[in-house]
Formats: sequence, C-alpha cells, structure tokens
Amino acid sequence: MKLFQIEEPDGGPADSSAPGAAIGIDLDGAEVEVGFSVGGNAAVLADREGFERALPVPDAMAAPARWQEVLEAARIRAERALARPVSHAVIVLPSSGDAELLNKLREASEAAGLRVLRFSRTSEVPADITAALAAAILAEDLAPRPQ
Repeated sequence: MKLFQIEEPDGGPADSSAPGAAIGIDLDGAEVEVGFSVGGNAAVLADREGFERALPVPDAMAAPARWQEVLEAARIRAERALARPVSHAVIVLPSSGDAELLNKLREASEAAGLRVLRFSRTSEVPADITAALAAAILAEDLAPRPQ
C-alpha cells in the first residue's frame, strides 16, 4: 500500500515542532509488524522494494540496545512508507511480558525516537483484527493533535 500526501500549491514548510505520525507496533510474534491508520482504516506497512529488512522480535531477555535497534527499524519502516516523520506508537506485547520488559521497552522506545502512547497486551486485542492494526487504530485515537 502506498500513501500520498497532497498539499495546496502555496503550502509552506511543515511545522517542525508538530508531532509526527502515530503507529502501531506488534511485538507478539516471530516478526515485528507495523501498522498505520487513517480515519479508522488501518494497514500493515511493509518496507519499500529494495529496502526489505527482516525484523525478528528479540527474546524478552535481549539487551535494551537490541530492542532499540528493532524499534528504530520499525519507525524507519513507517517513515519510509508514509513519507513523513513518526513520533508516537502504541506497542502490543505478549501477555506473558513482565514489568522488566515494559521498562526495557519504554527506555528503548524513547531512545529510538518514539513516545509510547500505550502498551497493550495481545489478550486485549479483539479477535477479529490483527494486533498491528488494532494498535494502529488506537494510536490514531491517542495521538496528539497539531495545534
């Protein structure tokens, strides 16, 4: 899926202090999935052709630097697909994730340039939608609005 941005002919430069897009990140699986939603219509984002990169979910005991690397790659995947900055995320993690993992992910997210809007558990995701899409829809709802 490709998204396009349309601007008015005299559109000035974007406000650099405005928040970036909000995405959903699913960390409960073998591979990280990244989703984005507009108007409640969500899609899983993929790497552009020629920039494909596998994003295996690290083990819960992985070092914070490894989690940061994966979250940065998820942010970059979204920024390339959306052609705009990404600054916020809702992250879905396994129901078995503990407080130590939450703290590790919070720190890694901040270091990766993502402000976590909310952590969700897989068990909280409706059965009729994938976790990445549910997180993307929630991220759209929770995202800060430009002034």
